[in-house]
Amino acid sequence: MAIPVLGSAPANPSAPTPADVVIIGGGPGGYVAAIRAAQLGLSTVCVEMDRTLGGTCVNVGCIPSKALLTSTEHYEFAQHSAAAHGIGVGQLTLDLATMLKRKDDVVGQNTKGIEFLFRKNKITWAKGRGTLRAGNIVEVTTGGASGGPPAENIATYQARNVIVATGSVPIELPFLAFDEDRILSNVGALKIPEVPKHLIVIGGGVIGLELGSVWRRLGAKVTVIELLPTILPGMDDDVIKETDRVLRKQGLEIRTNTRVTNGGRTEAGVFVVVEQDGKPERIEGDYVLVSVGRRPATTGIDTKALGLGVGRRGEILVDDQMRTNVPGVFAIGDCVPGPMLAHKAEDEGVIAAEVIAGKPVHMHYKSIPNVVYTWPEIAAVGLTEKQVKESGREYRTGKFPFSANGRARSMGESTGFVKFIADAKTDELLGAHMIGPNVSELVSEVVLAFEYRGSSEDIGVTVHAHPTLSEVTKEAALATLGRALHI
Repeated sequence: MAIPVLGSAPANPSAPTPADVVIIGGGPGGYVAAIRAAQLGLSTVCVEMDRTLGGTCVNVGCIPSKALLTSTEHYEFAQHSAAAHGIGVGQLTLDLATMLKRKDDVVGQNTKGIEFLFRKNKITWAKGRGTLRAGNIVEVTTGGASGGPPAENIATYQARNVIVATGSVPIELPFLAFDEDRILSNVGALKIPEVPKHLIVIGGGVIGLELGSVWRRLGAKVTVIELLPTILPGMDDDVIKETDRVLRKQGLEIRTNTRVTNGGRTEAGVFVVVEQDGKPERIEGDYVLVSVGRRPATTGIDTKALGLGVGRRGEILVDDQMRTNVPGVFAIGDCVPGPMLAHKAEDEGVIAAEVIAGKPVHMHYKSIPNVVYTWPEIAAVGLTEKQVKESGREYRTGKFPFSANGRARSMGESTGFVKFIADAKTDELLGAHMIGPNVSELVSEVVLAFEYRGSSEDIGVTVHAHPTLSEVTKEAALATLGRALHI
């Protein structure tokens, strides 16, 4: 049965419109699931309450942050590195409004691209808030917000299958509720209208370090406060140490083992009270970014009433085919267990759509890369050395620095290294950890090797073009075997 496209309501609003798949959430997991389902010939509806598709990642996360990271890297190059290349830039100026507009334009190009893909694949975009009822009934409403028009039911769908892709939201501190004016989540930190004099960042994870780096490059004083003993908890220890050293050298003030106990607005900005070694201290700034993690969002999904199994954080429990315990209901992305990564959500969306179409596929998580877009970049896949050691497995490591690579030297980007961890007996790759220029791209080669249970020798004996940064990956693999050539 043909169904309406891009937000149009069914001809008879009182009768549910049948659909093979209804997806609640139009972020990376949801919109990719919709495209794949439509490719497989399934009548597909994607419910998204925001005015644009793409979710947090495209609108207020991955894409805009990378636009600002790139712009500020150019600014820093012109300010500090261009002269070494024989390039004089004259009087350097910053037009922050133009930089922010470019970021918004990049976001707009991406969201329009997703809308085009929906039209191309004949996917209905139901523009409103989706609520899942028993029996796979999905109601779509608009309005109902505080101070706005009353809620109005604009469409109801009877779904053969539902994919819950409702994403996640940033965690607030009880004494620092987001106002996106001075007390910021990732959303507000992407649109500060001025370069802060002092940006306080609570949380030394990916979001805090990336957005802290953006504003530090533009001239802000940035203080990063982390409760745990190190920044980037969960990363390989060697990478953590190098990242900490490099970021401090760049000018970030990093305070680990430090607890934030209070905070709020002042007449001029914000303050936080921290405690380290039992000693309290008040720190004042003009903005504070709270980046202490995210939690699953289940907007429109009453898990208790529906009987959905959930974990301790409220995440919806699924099997390796993304099925929940309720027949015909699947869940993907940040609202299910596992790392909150857009590319993980996308793959889960593909798996869910293909399972619904009857394909014998399963999701596995061994080969999911993790990237931090500071400069130098950080990338990893597989286990850390600490995790391998704790498992009792015999292993070997190999490391090769970018300082010994001709391409990196020619770029003036010789900070960092590539490190491999391999099984001592079989040489199977167990982990790869990188910090250096463009490692977000270099890690894909290793991910492919992981997919095929490859060895360090598989990468080490593969011919890599010269001169390239990828030769560092080859040399690190050879170092795991004790036979690196260029060091």
